[in-house]
Amino acid sequence: MSAQRSGRTAVTGIGVVAPNGLRTDAYWKSVREGVSVLDRITRDGCGHLPLRVAGEVRGFDASAFIEETFLVQTDRFSHFAMAAAGAALDDAGLSGIAAESPYSVGVVTAAGSGGGEFGQRELQKLWGQGSRYVGPYQSIAWFYAASTGQISIRGGFKGPCGVVASDEAGGLDAVAHAGRAVRRGTDVVVVGAAEAPLAPYSMVCQLGYPELSTAEDPAVAYRPFTSKARGFVPAEGGAVLVVEDADRARRRGTPIRATVAGHAATFTGASRWDRSREGLARAIQGALDEAGCAPEEIDVVFADALGTPEADRAEALALADALGPHGTRVPVTAPKAGFGRAYCGGPLLDIAAAVLAMEHGQVPPTPGVFDICHDIDLVTTRARPAELRTALILSRGLMGSNAALVLRQGEHA
Repeated sequence: MSAQRSGRTAVTGIGVVAPNGLRTDAYWKSVREGVSVLDRITRDGCGHLPLRVAGEVRGFDASAFIEETFLVQTDRFSHFAMAAAGAALDDAGLSGIAAESPYSVGVVTAAGSGGGEFGQRELQKLWGQGSRYVGPYQSIAWFYAASTGQISIRGGFKGPCGVVASDEAGGLDAVAHAGRAVRRGTDVVVVGAAEAPLAPYSMVCQLGYPELSTAEDPAVAYRPFTSKARGFVPAEGGAVLVVEDADRARRRGTPIRATVAGHAATFTGASRWDRSREGLARAIQGALDEAGCAPEEIDVVFADALGTPEADRAEALALADALGPHGTRVPVTAPKAGFGRAYCGGPLLDIAAAVLAMEHGQVPPTPGVFDICHDIDLVTTRARPAELRTALILSRGLMGSNAALVLRQGEHA
C-alpha cells in the first residue's frame, strides 16, 4: 500500500458479462447498435411463473473462464463476477499483480440478492433427501459477499476487501467505496457487481415488486419514459472495473479509460417514487459538487429508467431540478431497455457503456423506445455522435436508495 493520496481514481480495466455480450467489445457493439435481446425466460423451473420476460445471459460456459475448484463452491452470480474480474484485470494489464504485491490489491463488490440458484438447490436436497446431502459450500455460496471472497482468493489479493449489500444503487456506491480505498493508499481495487436473479426462488421473491413488468411480449415489456411504460424486466450479469490512482496508472504506462470524479447517495424510502425526485436531485448535486462540475459540463446522462410512469416522471424532474435548463437539453440514454435491469450489476453495465461512449464519441440509443412522454432529450433509434467529456450515471433502488456518479473522459480518448 502507498501513502495517503488526494489524486483522481482512474478506471484502467473493464470486464463485462451481459445478456447482450460476454465480452466488453461484444457488449459495446450491441449497446451502440441499440439491439434488444429481451426474450421469454427459458430457465428450468420458471415456466409456470407470471414473470415471462427477462435478459438472460445465454451461451455462458463458466468452465471456460473459471477453474473447477471454484465452480463447485460458487453460484452463478459469482461465476459472472469472476469471469468479468479476470477480463478487467487482463484489460488493465494486471493479471499477474498478486505475485508482485498481493497486499496492494483490494476487492469490492455489490450484491442485492446473493446466490439464489445454489441456495435453492441445496435446500431442495435438505428437504428432499436429508441434511447429509447438503454440500458444505451452501454456507458461503449464497452469501452476498461470496463474489468478493472468491475473486480475492482466486487472484491471491490480500488488500482491503468489502461488499455493499444494497439495492440497485449499491452498484454505484461500491465504485465510490473503491475510490476511497484508492485515495487511502490501496494501489488497485477490483470493483463491480453481477447478479443472477432468474432462478425460480429468486423470481418468486421478485414477484412482490409492484414495479416488475409481467408482460408476455418482449417488445413491450420494458419501455421506460414512454406512455406505455409498465415496469422493468430483470436481467442477469454485470461488469467489473479495475480502478487505481491515476498517477500510478501513468507511471506504469497504462491507458486511463476514465476517471471517477464525483459520487453522492441519498435514501427516500421503498417505492416512494414521488420522493425520489428530491432524493435523486440531491444525489446529482452532491456528485457534481464533489467533481467540481457545473451542470452544463454534463455531456450525457445514463438514466436509471425504472419504467413506471411515476418513477420515470420523478427522474425527468430530478434532472431538471439538479441541472436546470440543461436538464432538458443534455442527451439521455438507457441502454438497459434492450437487456434488462441487472439489479446491482445494472449501474456497472451503465458505467462500462459510459466509458465506451466517451471513448468512441457516440451516445448509444435506448432500444425499443419511441413515444417519449417526458421533457428530456432521450436518444432513440440510433447512436448519436457527440464529443463526450463528462458522463452522469444515475441509479435508484427498489428499496429506496438513490445514487449519482460523475465520470470524466480518459486521457487517451
